[in-house]
Amino acid sequence: MTRPVDTVTTRRWLLPVAAIALGAGVVAIDQASKWWAEANLSRTERIPLLGDLLGLQLAYNPGAAFSLGENATWIFTVLSVVAAVVALVFAFRIRRTSWAIVVGLLGGAATSHAIDRLFRAPSFGNGHVVDFLAYGNWFIGNIADIVIFSGAITAVLIGLRSPSAAPHSTTRK
Repeated sequence: MTRPVDTVTTRRWLLPVAAIALGAGVVAIDQASKWWAEANLSRTERIPLLGDLLGLQLAYNPGAAFSLGENATWIFTVLSVVAAVVALVFAFRIRRTSWAIVVGLLGGAATSHAIDRLFRAPSFGNGHVVDFLAYGNWFIGNIADIVIFSGAITAVLIGLRSPSAAPHSTTRK
């Protein structure tokens, strides 16, 4: 005799696995794109994609967005590792598909930035993030930056849609 599938238990494990798999996909895509950028782009030449609005140019960022905090790389290393660990913990607490997506996106991007900070030059824990998407003369970013922005906007939209839709809520809306 076979046991009926417990959908609550299945769903409880499906969401963390989905969030972690999404995060792993973000890491793979971001790290592969950075590998491609280092192999094919130059720090001195910009390749236009949409005129002056968007282009490709290699850059190494020791700081945060817009190169803020360039002399505090180790702080961003710690923050990215903490963010990745927090996302992993939240992955096992979420009960809503929408929040699994947010946690997967943000956790994957934080993990990819942590990998750069920990293992890229100039030294362990002080690594520079590889950037290659040049947005006019404003800044140069990467895929993980786009994912962080998208994940944050998604979290805000979920919160606006249903303020009571906490990531750990057991009710489905």
